[in-house]
This record gives sequence, structure tokens and C-alpha cells, in this order.
Amino acid sequence: MELIPDSFDFDQYFKNDQLAIDPAKIKPASAWCDAVIDRFHGKTSATSWESLGFNKMAGFFDLRPGEVTLWAGVNGHGKTTFLSNAMLNVMHGGGKVCLASLEMPPAASMAKMSRQAAAVAVPAAPYIRGFHTWTDGRLWVYDHVGKVAPSRMHAIATYVRKELGIEHLVIDSLMKCGMGTDDYTGQKDFVDGLCSIARDTGLHIHLVVHMRKGETEHKPADKFDVKGAGEITDLVDNLVIVWKDQRKHELMDEMSRKAPEDVDENERKKLLARPDAIVRVAKQRHFEFEGKFAFWFDKASQLYLESSNERPRWVEVQAQFDEVVA
Repeated sequence: MELIPDSFDFDQYFKNDQLAIDPAKIKPASAWCDAVIDRFHGKTSATSWESLGFNKMAGFFDLRPGEVTLWAGVNGHGKTTFLSNAMLNVMHGGGKVCLASLEMPPAASMAKMSRQAAAVAVPAAPYIRGFHTWTDGRLWVYDHVGKVAPSRMHAIATYVRKELGIEHLVIDSLMKCGMGTDDYTGQKDFVDGLCSIARDTGLHIHLVVHMRKGETEHKPADKFDVKGAGEITDLVDNLVIVWKDQRKHELMDEMSRKAPEDVDENERKKLLARPDAIVRVAKQRHFEFEGKFAFWFDKASQLYLESSNERPRWVEVQAQFDEVVA
């Protein structure tokens, strides 16, 4: 127990701008009655949360305004590709997105998304033009590759929300936001700032983070493997981990090198039915679900599919396509 002595200078305490209590911030609990009703029945209720665009995840993990989601995964396990697919789905549903892909040039990010939109490895040039026309009013890109100061990224997040009305900001990745790998205090403060901006403006911020290297890639990682300050996962609202079944890919490669007559067809079918990736919702502060979802990856289109027999579907941009080729 720690006592506060009577000799404490309370007058000086309240005069200190950094510590002074704002009386306007202290309100009766009933002041939030309408806001609580709105959470259950109004525009911010579960019925209005934005879908990630995958049927199997709908109702279990949806996107809510004013939150920060960490997207984590080992290098090469597809977290950026999955998030690109998800943002394409969000735009298809009417959402407005900004990409700050600090690890790759904008043209590379758009090339990936163009493949996903066209559902083929090499989209036709007229379709690419039509798709980019389709993105107008839906997608913005921060034209920068390399490190960005934390304060600048905070400013960008505030700007895109307040000036452009954007609903989703993707920051890829934390390691490019101007802090050292061992600057845990800086990382914590940066993520805390993002959470404040999201909460105050309604922007949903998607922050890509890396995982610590384990003994093997064959074992799925968990939230304790997220690289960086441990407080990061505590501060954010959601944590999603993308894991690729590396062992399946190794077995498929081995099988592809065999002569057709040496391949066990039953084993091949079993392997194809095995998911390529597991997407795990490891934390969801404002909803009770935490769990895993199986996905199959189409290498040509870079799309994540919800079953082994699903076929990639393209984004309909026919009006723009006709206009381009006319």
C-alpha cells in the first residue's frame, strides 16, 4: 500500500497541463446509453460490420471501424498476398482502401492485385486498364518504398481518413516504420498511436508484422512468436496469423518430379485435399470467436480459395473493359 501524504501539492498538480484532469471527460455512465443501443441494433452493430469477403469467415471475423488488426506470418507464408486478396474483396463490397506497401513498389503491389482480380497468371492489357479504372474511388496507394518515420505514418493515417474518407489503411510492414528491431518502446508507442487514431477517427488499420524464426516452418506459429515488443499484441484489437503448409508444398514438388506411372494417385488426391494455408484468428477483442480457417492457394491467380474444388473468380469490370477496347 502506498499513501498519498497530506502535504502533496494538489493545486500544483491540477495546474500541470500534462496531468490536469479535464472535468468534461468525467460523465455519468448513462451518457453512453444511445451508443450502447447502437452497438446492438444500429449502424455499428454486427449486422453492419464489413465482411472480409470469405464466406467461411463471415460472422466469425468481420471488420469493425476504429480497430487495428495485426497480420502476422513467417516470411514467405503469404500474409501480404492474403491481405491483398482480402482488400480486393473489401473494395468489391464497396469499401475504400489505401495501401502503404513500404516493402515493394506500387506497381508490384498492383500487379499482384491485378492477377487476383483477373483470376489468371497474366491478365490481358485491356483488363488491367479496366481494373485500374475500376479502382478509382476505391483504392489509393501511398507512393513510397522504404522506411517512414512513425510520426509521418501517423499523419498519413489521419489524412487518408479525414481528407479522403478512406475506411481501411494497410501498412506493410511495421519494420519499415522507422524503428529498430530492438526499439521496443518505439514500437509500442507507434502501435499505441495507431490505435488512438483508429479509435478517434473510425479508420480500420491493418498492420503487417513478421514472426520470429522458429526451429521449423512446419509448425504453426502463435501470438507469442510475433516479432517485436510484446505489448504490440496487447494493444491491438485483432491478431490474424497466416501460415503456409510448407510440408505439403515440399511433397507436391517431390511428386511433380516423379514419372506419372510412379505417382500414387490416391496419395496425390489426399495431398490436394489438404489445405495450403491456415488463417488463424488468434485475438479478437470485441468478439468472442478465436479459431482457424483452412484455405487453398491458386498459384496462378494468387487467390485464396475456401475449398479444394473451388475455382478462382474474377472481378467483373466489363464496362471499363468495353470502354477501353472500343
